Amino acid sequence: MNKVILIGNLANDPEAFTTQSGISRSTFRLAVQRRYANAQGVREADFLTIVAWRNTADFCNRYLTKGRKIAVEGSITVRSYDGQDGQRHWVTEIIADSVEAVGGRKSEDPSPEEPPAPKPSEDRPEQQRMDMYNNAPDDFTEVDDDELPF
Repeated sequence: MNKVILIGNLANDPEAFTTQSGISRSTFRLAVQRRYANAQGVREADFLTIVAWRNTADFCNRYLTKGRKIAVEGSITVRSYDGQDGQRHWVTEIIADSVEAVGGRKSEDPSPEEPPAPKPSEDRPEQQRMDMYNNAPDDFTEVDDDELPF
């Protein structure tokens, strides 16, 4: 099974590309900290190339910027090509199946595309539901689970 899950910070803004047949591609480098510190006590990072296609690429190109913390789920691929110098070169990439932003923004100001933060409970449906249950009438009848038909 070839599956990888990574969490790290974008080392550069995604590079957008569209193939001749109109398929979107996004490529960027992800800095992933290593689990343990080196002899000097510093946690080093590996810089991995991530490639996303189609809708995932559109998401990356539109919403991700350098420094953003993200999670990537995908698979590792290794390919080779012959360079102009006549040497064979090997490239290891992560092909992203899904990408998700997991950290907050560097700036506290929301972007124009990002919806504003929710206001107090009157604008939040989940809070309205909680208020409804907390303010239930006193004549509420409790039902035993064993009496339910499902």
